[in-house]
Amino acid sequence: MLTQASWRAMGLKDEEYRRIVELLGREPNRTELGMFAVLWSEHCAYKHSKRLLKRFPTQGEAVVVGPGENAGVIDVGAGDTLVAFRCESHNRPSAVEPYQGAATGVGGILRDVLAMGARPIALLDSLRFGLLDDERVRHLFAGVVAGISGYGNSVGVPTVGGEIQFDSGYRHNPLVNVMCVGLLPRRRLTRAVAAGPGNAVVYVGSATGRDGIHGATFASDQLGRETESKRPSVQIGDPFAEKLLIEACLELVEQGFVVGIQDMGAAGLTSSCAETAARGGCGVEIDLDLVPQREEGMDAYELMLSESQERMLVIVRQGYEEHVHAICRRHGVPSVTIGTVIAEPVLRVRHRGQVAAEVPVHALTSQAPVYDPPAERPADLDERQSLDLAALPEPEDYNAVLLRLLGSPTIAEKAWAFTQYDYEVGAGTVLGPGRADAAVVRIPGTRRGIALKMDGNARYCLLDPLTGGMIAVAEAARNVVCSGGRPVAITNCLNFGSPEKPEVFWTLKEAVEGMSRACEALGTPVTGGNVSLYNEHDGTPIPPTPIVGVVGIVDDLKRVVGMGFPGEGLLVALIGETREELGGTEYLAVIHGLVRGLPPRLDLDLERRVQAVCGEAIAQGLIESAHDCADGGLAVALAECCLAGGVGVRVQLAFAGRTDALLFGETQSRIVVSLKEEHWLALQQLADAAGVPLVRLGRTAGRELVIAVNGATVIDVPLSAMDEAWRGSIPAAMGAGGEA
Repeated sequence: MLTQASWRAMGLKDEEYRRIVELLGREPNRTELGMFAVLWSEHCAYKHSKRLLKRFPTQGEAVVVGPGENAGVIDVGAGDTLVAFRCESHNRPSAVEPYQGAATGVGGILRDVLAMGARPIALLDSLRFGLLDDERVRHLFAGVVAGISGYGNSVGVPTVGGEIQFDSGYRHNPLVNVMCVGLLPRRRLTRAVAAGPGNAVVYVGSATGRDGIHGATFASDQLGRETESKRPSVQIGDPFAEKLLIEACLELVEQGFVVGIQDMGAAGLTSSCAETAARGGCGVEIDLDLVPQREEGMDAYELMLSESQERMLVIVRQGYEEHVHAICRRHGVPSVTIGTVIAEPVLRVRHRGQVAAEVPVHALTSQAPVYDPPAERPADLDERQSLDLAALPEPEDYNAVLLRLLGSPTIAEKAWAFTQYDYEVGAGTVLGPGRADAAVVRIPGTRRGIALKMDGNARYCLLDPLTGGMIAVAEAARNVVCSGGRPVAITNCLNFGSPEKPEVFWTLKEAVEGMSRACEALGTPVTGGNVSLYNEHDGTPIPPTPIVGVVGIVDDLKRVVGMGFPGEGLLVALIGETREELGGTEYLAVIHGLVRGLPPRLDLDLERRVQAVCGEAIAQGLIESAHDCADGGLAVALAECCLAGGVGVRVQLAFAGRTDALLFGETQSRIVVSLKEEHWLALQQLADAAGVPLVRLGRTAGRELVIAVNGATVIDVPLSAMDEAWRGSIPAAMGAGGEA
């Protein structure tokens, strides 16, 4: 007998239970109720965000497959080769069990791309943690990085880029967002669809256990003091099984036996069966007695909700089942026919000779509730946005400020993390982590490549989510441009607190609007992504964190550039202009302990023109290096260029405002470039034609960063001191052995 406590424990509201009874015309049994609970969770149904997501532009010249599939697919003009990509979050599992939480996040996103018929070729990650002076945070950071490297390295897919930031707001709720990119020939493009009554439903992959049961529901719940009790909701990964699964599935698709394929990820057999059936306008009937099981006595509820890893549901053309099983045997991958596609649009589950569940597929999918919760501007937003610059003292020692910013973990070099990743396996990495603003990966058989970046800044969204959302897209795209790419599409992870809180929902709504405006202005449609809500601990939400993953086309791999100054005697210039803006900066937070003010303004038309000038200059071979001005502002950007290239620079600046705003303000639409003297006129002509400011800053020389403002030297720091602060900060915090 089901009780109110039963459905509430599964994350269902009372009105949702009544809707289930109405849709079924009867009371559900326990298995059916569990199936509704996972597919109607926020993680699967997007019930609080679905209407907002319709605001995103999804069409573009490059888009082949947009939202609604396992991954987006774009045409990058490389002949028959298409690119599949998506990002996903694995936040809650990583807070409970950081190694397996992060590892299975990698495994899941690999299978999303695989389900499109693509071979995964690159991974990126965007991570958020609390402050490193906290022992638990260090444990989480070490575990997550180890999980990403342990899985990605073992499966043989390089982790080529990403970003990591640290803020006290993530102490209890780390964010682990992972992006995967894959390549496929157009003929191999596959959809997650169950079509053709009589076609076989084939289970491919590892056996099912009790790990990850109600993982989707767990991902839609907030954390609290009982977090450790949720450890059984975390899946256990096996990257070696994943490698075999990838090879088997790619051969199945290549041979033409597959009608549709989907990862058994969130909600396991329930989601893969129901969602493929709904897309195909058919039904599915399966027999759980045939499902490979690694634990004894599993009931229908457990089998349908388990999120055991390394499993795919494959819809196989009738009559080809034995061909499929033969291929799987050759790759050492278990496979078994567990059911059939049926004309009746229901998901019918048999177990131990009886019907254990029978539910209309659309009741589980398209008929899930959709909410439009109230939205209220935060009551304290005006206070957050207020910043009296006149009352803010300017530093007496700018050298000390620069070194302190370079040592801030958010800005400091992340080699402690990325050197644990094999970012060159597969021999496709052209620019890996630490070398450029975006990673660049080659497309085999062509001179083309793709530039990849994940980025986001929660502080901006906390202070002004509309502007913050715009900047998230613009900055990620700008980074792709700085490496020589032309941004064409994005994926995203929207990490927020409870949408049932009006102030949180207002923030989410504003951020989505800002992202949408930027996508429209920059011509980067959204091909899919992930919404991760309820990121709270004991009722306190994380900082609002939209993460953007951008894919750009590199027309000629000979024209990519890194961020480091490549030698002495080069001109250094700034594309864009600097304004007196200090709100929301890393400088304000680290040096003054303030998270206040309005974030820097963003003129989307200027942003588009700045990116166009930089992109064209790289394409013409005018630029030797390019680096976006972001966290820490111009002075930090110059220091990073020096450190990456191993050469100093002497800079002369003129500015009418505050010196700290000039050096450490985070004005948008700015790119530091280096070039040979003979290319200056051509770059100036490009900038003038686009109406973009171009400022000559100085010249590379020596082993120091020297900055003079209005004729007076304010920064004079040797590279050795900057290197010690920048490279040594995170290793020192994590300990000599790299352990918490």
